[in-house]
Amino acid sequence: MGFFGNKTKMLIEQFRKRNEYYSNGLKKEIDEQFDELKSEYEANSSVIPEFNEFVQTIKIKLAAPEIKKLEEFSSRFAKVNRTAKNGVEAMWELSHNQRKIISESHMDYEEFEYLFK
Repeated sequence: MGFFGNKTKMLIEQFRKRNEYYSNGLKKEIDEQFDELKSEYEANSSVIPEFNEFVQTIKIKLAAPEIKKLEEFSSRFAKVNRTAKNGVEAMWELSHNQRKIISESHMDYEEFEYLFK
């Protein structure tokens, strides 16, 4: 004899279905954003070395104040690149954590089902 009636079982099943629907929708959105961000980053990640090489070739043609400005710009450009890379890594973590949450939630519902048998 179970502690819960059929109505409770039906409510839990409805919660489970709703949870899976929203979780899978969110996972799909996160994965799409991650894939897009990652591909954009990979497509443009070669720009920094190319820019640095360009800076080295034109330095000899510039005055000291211009060289300093160009090096500062190059440094800021590199920081933007690190920020973009961190963004890609953060999206991967978000995707990973969402998959973990879905798995844990699924196990919780399986536990409830076991209790109601």
